[in-house]
This record gives sequence, structure tokens and C-alpha cells, in this order.
Amino acid sequence: MPKTIDPIYTPSVLDVPDAMFDDLDFDALTKTVCGLQGVVDPKPKTAAIILAGGSGERFGREGGKQLVEIAGKPILTWSAEAFDAVGDVGLIVIVCPEDRQEEYLNRAINPFPFVTPIVVAPSGPSRQESAFSGLEYVTDEYDYVVLHDGARPLVSPELILHTINTCKGNIDCDGVIVGHPAVDTLKIVEDGVIMGTPDRRVFWDAQTPQVFRTGIYRRAHASALSDGFVGTDDSSLIERFGGKVLVVEGKRNNIKLTVPEDYMMLAAAVRALYLKQPEE
Repeated sequence: MPKTIDPIYTPSVLDVPDAMFDDLDFDALTKTVCGLQGVVDPKPKTAAIILAGGSGERFGREGGKQLVEIAGKPILTWSAEAFDAVGDVGLIVIVCPEDRQEEYLNRAINPFPFVTPIVVAPSGPSRQESAFSGLEYVTDEYDYVVLHDGARPLVSPELILHTINTCKGNIDCDGVIVGHPAVDTLKIVEDGVIMGTPDRRVFWDAQTPQVFRTGIYRRAHASALSDGFVGTDDSSLIERFGGKVLVVEGKRNNIKLTVPEDYMMLAAAVRALYLKQPEE
């Protein structure tokens, strides 16, 4: 059966993405939304790897999506600030294109008052290679490593800390990921024909952050590299290695910026956060 293009599914807005940004006015958002404050515990045990190496091709905006601003801050800054506000995170590794590292630092990191040490690592051709590159910068003093998509700017410090603590509190597990139960009916499809309707109650949409015990995460990466295995997320490396991974439910506003339509949803969520803040 020839592959057809669905004119409804295909995001035509990608052809003119600037139109979506011009419709939004954040001039009124003059104070820091959420008021996050950086903090580092005396002996932090977790290192964070923020993956910001994607080309942003589907986003359709020159320069990618990591530096696109919402309320005066780049998307990447929002993500990094959430980890900066978690005391148990003692190191933040930003994984980004090697030829843009200075640009990322100058626009998304240096202008803001981070207190957690931040280093940059070169991204690779795939997400998995980028994660491995970031892992190379994590020293043995960190018992846990938490992975996050830099394009998920609304992750909260509370969710990050809850995910880390869930991993720490379950000695028989090797990792914990954030997700939420599937809400749409799922179909098994082959060549455009529905072959079945599985029970959606056993399906979850995986998100980030994803936290793992550093030792097994290193071994899982080594095993995947040796076997030529490429997973769709970091948890899949642990799973194939025989590890036990738990899931905690996150909020649905933990949106990943992928296409311009996502920006509109993020913008609405940021406005809602701003309106909930008490007047100074």
C-alpha cells in the first residue's frame, strides 16, 4: 500500500513558524515565573544531564528550539533552573552541539544566577550517544544520574526531587522515570490496517526526568554499545540490561517542545503559572 500524507496530521504551520511566535506577547511577564532559587546540598549525590543536542528540524525554526524564549528566558534556561533548585543535584551537564557551546552558554546559562556547577559536553549523532557523552563528565562521587530533555522547560524541582527520592527509597530498583497513563485509545496498525486494540491501562507515555543508579547506567550503556543496541529512551537501556525501573506519574504540562504547536501550549501553561503567583 503506498504511503499517503495526511493533510490534517502534517503540521503545515512548520512552513511559516514565525507567525505563531508573533501572536504571543510576554512583555507583561517582567518577573521570574515560579521564583526558583538555586541551592546545592553539602554532599550532593546526583548529577543531571540535560540533553540539548537536537537539531530542531521538526520545530522548523532556524537555530533550533533550545534558545527559543518564553517569558524572556530560553527554553534551555527554564530546564536548567529547575535542576539548579534541587539541592541534591551537584552538577549539571548541558549536552549540546560542539560548535554552538559558546552560544548556548552566553545566551542560556551565563546571564542567569546559577549556583550549581555547570559544564558542557558535545552532543552526538543520536540521543543515546549524546547521553553517553554527558555521562563521561559525571564523576564517581555521584551515585545517581538524572537525564532530562532540555526541551521540557516546565519540569518542576518538586517532580525532579520526588523522582530522585523514589529511586533512593527503593533499594531493589535501578531507576525511576516520569510518565503518565495513556488516555487515548491505542491501535495496532500494519500498512494502514488496524490489527488490534490493546488495553490502554497497561500503557504509559514516558517522559523525563529519568533517574538511574550511576553504576548500572554506565554498564547499560557499555552493553548497548557492545551489542549495537539503540534505545528510544534511557530507561530502555536499563530494561534490556535486566534492570528494574519504576515509574512515577508526572504532570501533563511537562510538555516537550517539538513542533510550533507545542509552543502555544507551553505559552498558555506559563501564563497560568504567572497568574497563580501572589502579587509582590
